[in-house]
Amino acid sequence: MAAVFNSATFADEAPSSPDQTAAGRSFPLGASCVPGGVNFSVFSRNASAVDLLLFDRDDDSRPALVIPIDSASNRTYHYWHVFVPGVKPGQLYGYRVHGPHDPANGLRFDPAKVLLDPYGRGVAVPAPYSRDAARFEGDNTSAAMKSVVVDSADYDWEGDAPLRRPSSRTIIYEMHVRGFTRHPSSGLSPKTRGTFAGLIEKIPYLQELGITAVELLPVFQFDAQDAPPGRVNYWGYSPVSFFAPHQAYSSRQDPLGPVNEFRDMVKALHRAGIEVVLDVVFNHTAEGDHRGPTLSFRGFANDAYYILEQDRSRFANYSGTGNTLNANHPIVRRMILDSLRYWVGEMHVDGFRFDLASILARDSSGQLMSNPPVLWDIESDPALAGTKFIAEAWDAGGLYQVGSFVGDSWKEWNGRFRDDVRDFWRSEENTAARIADRILGSPEIYGHKEREAEEIVNFVTCHDGFTLNDLVSYNQKHNEANGEDNRDGTDDNRSWNCGVEGPSDDPDVERLRNRQVKNFLTATMLSLGIPMIGMGDEVRRTQLGNNNAYCQDNETSWFDWTRLEPHAGIHRFVRLLTDKRFLRDLDAEQHRLTLNQLLATARKTLHGVKLGQPDWSPSSHSIAVSAHLPKENLIYHLILNAYWKPLEFELPDGNPHPWRRWVDTALDPPHDIVAFQAAPPVPGRTYTARPRSIVALYTEVSE
Repeated sequence: MAAVFNSATFADEAPSSPDQTAAGRSFPLGASCVPGGVNFSVFSRNASAVDLLLFDRDDDSRPALVIPIDSASNRTYHYWHVFVPGVKPGQLYGYRVHGPHDPANGLRFDPAKVLLDPYGRGVAVPAPYSRDAARFEGDNTSAAMKSVVVDSADYDWEGDAPLRRPSSRTIIYEMHVRGFTRHPSSGLSPKTRGTFAGLIEKIPYLQELGITAVELLPVFQFDAQDAPPGRVNYWGYSPVSFFAPHQAYSSRQDPLGPVNEFRDMVKALHRAGIEVVLDVVFNHTAEGDHRGPTLSFRGFANDAYYILEQDRSRFANYSGTGNTLNANHPIVRRMILDSLRYWVGEMHVDGFRFDLASILARDSSGQLMSNPPVLWDIESDPALAGTKFIAEAWDAGGLYQVGSFVGDSWKEWNGRFRDDVRDFWRSEENTAARIADRILGSPEIYGHKEREAEEIVNFVTCHDGFTLNDLVSYNQKHNEANGEDNRDGTDDNRSWNCGVEGPSDDPDVERLRNRQVKNFLTATMLSLGIPMIGMGDEVRRTQLGNNNAYCQDNETSWFDWTRLEPHAGIHRFVRLLTDKRFLRDLDAEQHRLTLNQLLATARKTLHGVKLGQPDWSPSSHSIAVSAHLPKENLIYHLILNAYWKPLEFELPDGNPHPWRRWVDTALDPPHDIVAFQAAPPVPGRTYTARPRSIVALYTEVSE
């Protein structure tokens, strides 16, 4: 949170005239608004000189004022600081840092480059911004991003605060701020399409869908030019700042516009009962490898901010993007904690999903640590208590920690759920036992941790890979538009095109695809854990088989709102699934029941077509599970049939009340799902599950 200074803080150093500066303070880092001006402070251990640059315009070819920071009076330990009177919020600034350019020893100072403040709360991007200008020799002033002075206390939150919604009633919608409303069919004005303001206008859609949390792809300022020539970094996994919202996502292009518009969005989402989770990238930056640009961190303290190879002129690359942040270095560790505190305390964010989170478990040499300080710092910080932390528990260097990520409160993206559910519904062998375990909260993977069922986030699709429509429409990736001869993107898609590669006008193929889409959605929503669905999956959004659309800022990636009408049946299906999810009993979470305790309380039983006789053979493609939930006075019976023929399943008996059919994905709308309380009774003691379908039944229990 922003520090608050009283008027006496700088009294002993007050300048004798508005044109004079004072020594300032080393804390807090960044640009802090204080009475009479702004305190600037940055870290640089090996610098020989630091200049603060003030600009009038973001594309100025030279600064309006250069303020040398005196190494004797304005340096405390490794912190360079200065108080500048008269500076106000909205002021543009940057730094030039002098020091040895000695890559062999990990030092890469370049005083020709204008550097962003690592703690800057805002970033201005000039029209002539050039990544190449920051890569090659020479001055880049007019083409450099500039930091913005922000007074984070200058905003009326009107009583808003993070929502702290129970995880058992959380439904995550992973989305891209720009892609959600950028398409002309969104119906928004050109000014607000693809912005935080545009997302505000679409909140009623999210409410109707039943979403309780949006997980926003990176919104920290990133370098859109960090992409192959002629393309753009669309996803945003290329950060240049860990404190500033992305300027291009704001409809307001004044220096303070992005900060305030982001806060407007958070406040509006909270009023609608929707939490805000940010996808954060603390594993690498946009500065790339040894050939990359000098934008900020490497120009201040390259050897502190990054993990370097034994040849210290080279960067370790556990992120797959050219460099790796040295997250457990004290300086970087503090920056990560300060960033998280800022987004929770000053920007009211509810949670974070950590991209390639396993990198945060590596030490300065890249080795895995058993108790990584930064991860425990995040978990134990009292200012962050109650914040949702979600780990992508793997990295590009080979670490895979699904089921073994450290901590007591971290939740994990369940990558095994994605893989096993996909395999089951494409009728792979040896999948019956795995799908049963995934539906029941993956106790095989997580039971040993004695954690709650909501430790895991279940998903079938996300931004990285096929959309749900493409998962049932393509056997192979089609990434030719990315310009890499279809070599990029994973080949391990575990998809099935239902008989035709790509779009089809065959009604039988389309009917099967709709059924498979509903199977995936039902499995995700009804399994124990927190469900997550991808933006547009509820209207069968397609990327035409592109499973790596990171550089496609066009209709390939945007939400096409014209799909809502032809796929209204899928949209309705999702809405009715979320309606029931929101009614879940909170007792297990309130009493901190572990997954194992919850399963024992539910008295679950596994079946095959015969009661109590599950078929675990390699060729089995079906399973049924029944569970008694005493708090709801209901018994649920879930049938999953991934076989290509209908199967008749025995239903548990001994209860005077009839079974009621809530879901049957093989039926056409509106019979495929009904309002939960309106579920029709099922006659007899058997139910025929049609090929490749899920059936969800329930019956009341007499008290």
